Amino acid sequence: MFKTLKNALVAAVPVSLISAMPAFADVNLKSDDYVGISFWLISMALIASTAFFWLEIGRVSAKWKTSLVVSGMVTMVAAVHYFYMRDVWVLTGTTPTVYRYIDWLITVPLLMIEFYLILSAITKVSSGIFWRLMIGTIVMLIGGYIGEASFTDENARIFGEATITIGFVIGMLGWAYILYEIFAGEAGQLNAEKAPESVQSAFSTMRWIVTIGWAIYPLGYFFGYMVSDTPDFDSLNIIYNLADVLNKIAFGVIIWSVATTESDKA
Repeated sequence: MFKTLKNALVAAVPVSLISAMPAFADVNLKSDDYVGISFWLISMALIASTAFFWLEIGRVSAKWKTSLVVSGMVTMVAAVHYFYMRDVWVLTGTTPTVYRYIDWLITVPLLMIEFYLILSAITKVSSGIFWRLMIGTIVMLIGGYIGEASFTDENARIFGEATITIGFVIGMLGWAYILYEIFAGEAGQLNAEKAPESVQSAFSTMRWIVTIGWAIYPLGYFFGYMVSDTPDFDSLNIIYNLADVLNKIAFGVIIWSVATTESDKA
């Protein structure tokens, strides 16, 4: 396990250094560039979180190991993308929309898988839960990307600026579908009926992160694109970055907490 962690971190270091080289060569991070500072802070926090989650794998019982592995995967994938997003912002001052959605296309489904893994650790779970969560995730991300790409890429203005609103509505519908599944759907019912108290508590906290924490993303979208005719990329990226801290790192900490609690009881 330690060898695997070492190899993963060694592989990630050159990526960060390579991506950082143009920034050092052409421009330094300015002390009043709060968006750039947020990118730097969060990229380091994501790497630290990855190391923590993977080092803790040996502490938990076998049925919880996969959950911690996935938590570390989420933060590692996000960290690599943050290295690139950070440099796009510092060098150009433009929002790294494509990198951010590639990140979300990988990490958000992994976060949804965590609900499935937690339930699988305590009872038999149908594959329908997994696929319903995936469908909601894909719809949400596609809707968001359609809207944001229409504002950042002139070639994407197929439906005009109305696309921003259309994308927003589609994304919200996907999010609502996910909330239904984890609160009132099969996933929520299994947690209420089968899970021990510690798992129910963690599942409940994770649900509220998806409810309240994910609500930060529509706020970023709204203030970034829908308040005025000119996109506010500063607000957009600061809000998105803060949301990623809560929804990726804090989400993983909850998984770690329930995994260690249940493992210590065994």
